Amino acid sequence: MTPAVDAPLNSSREDLPWTKIAWFGLLVAVCYGPILAALFKQWSTDEDMGHGFFVPVIAGYIVWQRREELLATVPKPDWRGLVLVIYGAVQMVIAVLGAELFTSRTALVLTLIGVVWTLGGIEVLKKLAFPLFLLFFMVPIPAVLYNQITFPLQILASKLADGALTVLGVPVFREGNILDLPTQRLSVVEACSGIRSLLSLTFLSLVYGYFFEKRRWLRVLLFVATIPIAIVANGSRVTLTGLLSQWKPELAEGFFHESTGWVIFMIALGILIVFHQVVARAAQMIEARGVPA
Repeated sequence: MTPAVDAPLNSSREDLPWTKIAWFGLLVAVCYGPILAALFKQWSTDEDMGHGFFVPVIAGYIVWQRREELLATVPKPDWRGLVLVIYGAVQMVIAVLGAELFTSRTALVLTLIGVVWTLGGIEVLKKLAFPLFLLFFMVPIPAVLYNQITFPLQILASKLADGALTVLGVPVFREGNILDLPTQRLSVVEACSGIRSLLSLTFLSLVYGYFFEKRRWLRVLLFVATIPIAIVANGSRVTLTGLLSQWKPELAEGFFHESTGWVIFMIALGILIVFHQVVARAAQMIEARGVPA
């Protein structure tokens, strides 16, 4: 029985277009090297993109995890994928000339998708669809969209903190994203908008759903649930900062303020996991009673 299993895998290894893979890999590395270097630099300096380092690593691990399935699939080169490769190259050139970072970086992902489509065909592309999709999360969102998202999040966090502090008996007056407290004035700036938690949590929800949940509808629900969880978590962080600042105003900034952000994020991640377990158990109970989930 062993030779019957190993033969297709060995045959698939021999059928792989290694020379073409090497050429495409070299061309992508040469053409997109400066873009990759700029991405790496932004991951190192932009706190909102700290998760960027993990995106290609996790995507690569998923590909490695499915290597036997991929090797068992006979590659069927599809030259229609070259259209996407060429489109990605044109988009990259136009974006570089126009100094448009988001477009040039997404061009890299589109080119990689086109390369897989060209060399492996539609079947291989389907098998690698999820890790390829994850690569979009390593690209920072455009500045225009970033500004449109962060300010409403700042206002929402301020409103949540205002309501929570009032319930807790702390006198507070809110003016936009400014909270006037008895001891000091707190400003909910862009860094406290919650965009960092939202981006990281949505990425982790996709990865968590892939590894720990098989039902597609529940994966989608987990992804959607990250939005209210991240918003409430960030509002809780602002509330906690307001409470602590009544005791020691210096706790509203510096290392302690940053550390509370990490603690609140881990709590939000824990809430997401608990939410998944509760919904999964409820779905199992419903299915056990003969009702489709």
